[in-house]
Amino acid sequence: MPVSRATQEQLPRHRGHREKFRIVNCAPGSVNKVNLCVLCATCMDALMSRSYGCERVTSVVNFLYRYIRCLNSLLKNSRNSVLNISTNIKNYAKTQPMNNNKLLVVEDDPGLQSQIRWCFENYDVLLANDRKTAIEQVKKNKPAVVTLDLGLPPHEDNPSEGFATLEQILEIDPNIKVIVVTGQEERENSVKAIGLGAYDFYSKPFEPEIIGLIVNRAFRLLELEDENQRLQTATPNYEPFSGVIACSPQMQSVCKAVEKVAPSDATVLLLGESGTGKELCARGLHSLGSNRDGNFVAINCAAIPETLLESELFGYEKGAFTGADKQTIGKIEYADGGTLFLDEMGDLPFALQAKLLRFLQERVVERVGGREPIPVNVRVVCATHQNLRTKIEKGEFREDLFYRISEIPIEIPPLRDRDGDIIILARFFFEKFNEAHGRKIRGFTKDALGAMESYSWPGNVRELQNRIKRAVIMTDGKKLSSTDLELDKTSSETMNFNLRDIREKIERQAILRALSHVNGKVAPAAELLGVSRPTLYDLIKKLNITI
Repeated sequence: MPVSRATQEQLPRHRGHREKFRIVNCAPGSVNKVNLCVLCATCMDALMSRSYGCERVTSVVNFLYRYIRCLNSLLKNSRNSVLNISTNIKNYAKTQPMNNNKLLVVEDDPGLQSQIRWCFENYDVLLANDRKTAIEQVKKNKPAVVTLDLGLPPHEDNPSEGFATLEQILEIDPNIKVIVVTGQEERENSVKAIGLGAYDFYSKPFEPEIIGLIVNRAFRLLELEDENQRLQTATPNYEPFSGVIACSPQMQSVCKAVEKVAPSDATVLLLGESGTGKELCARGLHSLGSNRDGNFVAINCAAIPETLLESELFGYEKGAFTGADKQTIGKIEYADGGTLFLDEMGDLPFALQAKLLRFLQERVVERVGGREPIPVNVRVVCATHQNLRTKIEKGEFREDLFYRISEIPIEIPPLRDRDGDIIILARFFFEKFNEAHGRKIRGFTKDALGAMESYSWPGNVRELQNRIKRAVIMTDGKKLSSTDLELDKTSSETMNFNLRDIREKIERQAILRALSHVNGKVAPAAELLGVSRPTLYDLIKKLNITI
């Protein structure tokens, strides 16, 4: 990556520079003659800014450093010069912010604005002199770090305007690092600002070294937080708990919620349509919890007659009723040390809800016909596809029981709302049943894939599983078609995967929505969309939108 002659000539010549600085390609084993000088920071600035541009500073510095390391091992006669150049380049690299976005300086003193801007010339500095301008800059440019003077107009002697600006900035983006600038005798204001969410504070008078250290540290902390967030939210290598087949962000969120809740003893309420996998999530809570070695006991409250449900849950003593010829423990006792899964809680008889509420509060049971309370240690997970709040309004479900069973509610989305999961699950079920029934079917036709994607799946995963199993057993073809799945034929051509078309469609919708909110005025719409007015005009023209 040689430096052009024009760039060499533009480099400032300082006393002590005996020869021009020239870079040549340094492939291992073939190093051409190199003229060396001790590069000062000013030369480095000129070389970087003029020949490569600010956005490529980091890569160029890395290249130069590797190049000098190579020279260091090959040119013994110029060892001291090489080490000096290497040290300057390395020090320069340390001063360069990595991936700096923007630094917003909120200061009403123009002289101080210029001084701060000069000190942070390595950053993209934005300026604001009052609260309104600062908020506009935050919304439009999204700065990573903000230095905020608490004494803003119209009340320069009162920090109230500065505190209001701080709260508004953090309300827009809580991740922004706000450094509050105060007077020497305003320690109380500094402490209050930290309590409101400011990252740090700096007391006047202005000292470039100290404020520079604070700002650089804020940017470094942001880099670490971003990296940590990327590692935590990276889902390509994320594997849900056993039994879950999903790639959609919706189900990934559900799986992560289950994993967070599992170690606790909180009662969980699983909400979702029939066939979405509520019992699978309940088993996940059991297998990941501290009571995994105990029994997992599931009972469907809607499948057992009301007259038998009480004895089924709580057990009964010998002679408690006709036919009770021996003592029998209930499902709750059987789940002691494990997990009790109460499915279809919305169908629990109203008369039995009070007794279940007492068990949930006291963690003791009394068998039917018995008098002795029996303590149990059991994790309770409930599930329903009904709207329990509606049933509470109708007087069909106890409100106190609802709050007891919904300590942590988890909503499981229907299959139609899970991006990409339909085809993933379809292929899984196909391979499973194809092997189980000894068939040699080769997969799905294009019309079958299109039909599955467009179908609403009211029965969710259970319906998908049953349709594929039936199709694998009954088909005579080499591939499963939409006819085999008993779905309406949908041509794959109607499913648009063109990113440009999809992007234009979304842009059109967003622009039309913004224009409708501001009565068709372009300038306010551009502000809502976070773009400049000329950019919005270009998009309107490109998308043929009529204002």
